[in-house]
Amino acid sequence: MNRAFRYVAVGAIAVSLLAGGSAAAFAAPQDLHSPAPVVATAPAAAALTAKASATTVNAWQEFRISGTAKGIKAGTKVTVQQKQGTKWVSLPAQTPVNASGTYSVRVKLGIKGVNQLRMGAGSTVSPVVKVTVR
Repeated sequence: MNRAFRYVAVGAIAVSLLAGGSAAAFAAPQDLHSPAPVVATAPAAAALTAKASATTVNAWQEFRISGTAKGIKAGTKVTVQQKQGTKWVSLPAQTPVNASGTYSVRVKLGIKGVNQLRMGAGSTVSPVVKVTVR
């Protein structure tokens, strides 16, 4: 009886191992051929904001342009750009983005009339800010 019990037990274990092993063998090729789920995370789009501390100033009167920089590394320099004719010209006024993602730069303008300004960091630019110089 002991020997018969062992044969039955070994047979049952063998059948369960073969059944489990064959299920895994059939499941494995299906998993290999199915495409893995792709999670695409787009990098944060870089963006700059800008606001002038005054909308009207006298010639060579100092004012500030302040704003935030999102998706731009702290320490990156942002530069004031002025529209002259049809071209944007970088002025010698620049400042680094601080650790909190903000910046503030002092500006003096001598070209009288409405000046269109923006901030630039690489290919990222802010919306236009208009300052009238009298």
